[in-house]
Amino acid sequence: MAETKTFVANAPVWVDLSSTDAGKARDYYAKLFGWKVELAPEPDAGGYALAKLDGKDVAGIGPAQTPEGPSAWSVYIGTHDAEKTAKDVEAAGGKVVAPPFDVLKSGRMAVFQDPAGAFISVWQPQEMNGAQVMNEPSSFAWAELNARGIEKAKPFYTKVFGWGEKESPMGEGQGMYTEFKKDGESIAGAMEMNPMVPKEVPSYWTVYFAVDDVDKGFKKAIDLGGHEMLAPTDYPGGRFAIVSDPQGAVFGVMKMEEQR
Repeated sequence: MAETKTFVANAPVWVDLSSTDAGKARDYYAKLFGWKVELAPEPDAGGYALAKLDGKDVAGIGPAQTPEGPSAWSVYIGTHDAEKTAKDVEAAGGKVVAPPFDVLKSGRMAVFQDPAGAFISVWQPQEMNGAQVMNEPSSFAWAELNARGIEKAKPFYTKVFGWGEKESPMGEGQGMYTEFKKDGESIAGAMEMNPMVPKEVPSYWTVYFAVDDVDKGFKKAIDLGGHEMLAPTDYPGGRFAIVSDPQGAVFGVMKMEEQR
C-alpha cells in the first residue's frame, strides 16, 4: 500500500533535505510537487519544516547544519535501536558521524558513513514513524547508492540491515545494478559510480520521487530553476531523470512500470 501506517525496520522510512537556503528550497519543492511545507512550531526545531501531501508527511526540509555544508537529500533507514545500529555500523567497517540523539519528541536519529564514503542515516521512532505516504506521485519512491567501490559497500549493508541482493546487468560496458532486498521486496538500489564523474565527488545516495510523467516532471523541475543532471531515460522498470535543485541538491524523478 502507498500509505504507510506501521513502522518498518531496516527499510527506508524518511527522507529530508539540508539546504543552504531552506526558504527557497521550501518554495521550490512546494511548486514542483504540490507539497504544503510547514515550519515546525517548536523553537528547538531550528528551521526544520515538514512537507505534506494531502495532509500527510512525505519529507523534511531544513537548513544545512554547517555554513560550508552542501545542499543534499538524506535517506533514513528505520531501526528499533539506534545505539545498537551504531555498534553494528562500526563492526561492519563504517563510521559513526553523528551518534544517536533525540529529535524533540519525534524520535532518535544517527548519521553514519559506509565503507565507500556515502552518508546514510537511521531513524528510531517515538512520536513520528516516518513518511506517511510513499510510492505515490510526489512522494518518495526509491533510494540509490552511487558508490566508489560498490564491493566494499554491499557487505556493509548486508551486515548492518540484513539486506539481500539481486544483481542485473545494466547494459554493455555499464557493469551490474544491485537491488537491495528485504523479505524478498526490492527496497533500494546500488551501483558503481561512473568513472567519468569528477574525482572530488564522493559516494552518495540519491533520493527519487514518483511522478505521473517523468518528462513533464523533469521540465517543470528545470523551469523552476533546477539543473539537468540526466535527461529522461528509460530503464527496464520504467523511466527516470536526475536534477539538481537551485541550491545544488541532487534528486531524481521516476515512474515505475506497473508490475503484472
